[in-house]
Amino acid sequence: MKRGNQGDGGGRPMRVFNEQEIAQVEALAAVTSKRQMADYFGISETTLREVEGRQPEVSDAYQKGRARAIARMGQSLIKTGLDGNVTAQIFYLKTQAGWRETDEATQQREPITINIVKPDGAD
Repeated sequence: MKRGNQGDGGGRPMRVFNEQEIAQVEALAAVTSKRQMADYFGISETTLREVEGRQPEVSDAYQKGRARAIARMGQSLIKTGLDGNVTAQIFYLKTQAGWRETDEATQQREPITINIVKPDGAD
């Protein structure tokens, strides 16, 4: 039988990430979701989020890992586009410059009037 007040002992100890695990978080952030990362560490996603709340350096490592991966991928995309890959160029312009495709058949346009003016003295 448990002795003492509720919350006094019992249960699992709080999970604390060490420096090596924090480095792993940064490396894994590029290729895993938080759920997958929690599975990797053998904890629940809720526990991982609680660790991030208690240890801001864990959350910072995750954000830094994601940002670095995005930067590397962006640099690769730009290089591929500059090397002539039209698909990469279109993707970049759509996501970064706001370009979009429109279906011209469904657009309502004003009719175009063309006036042909003959120069004086021309038949």
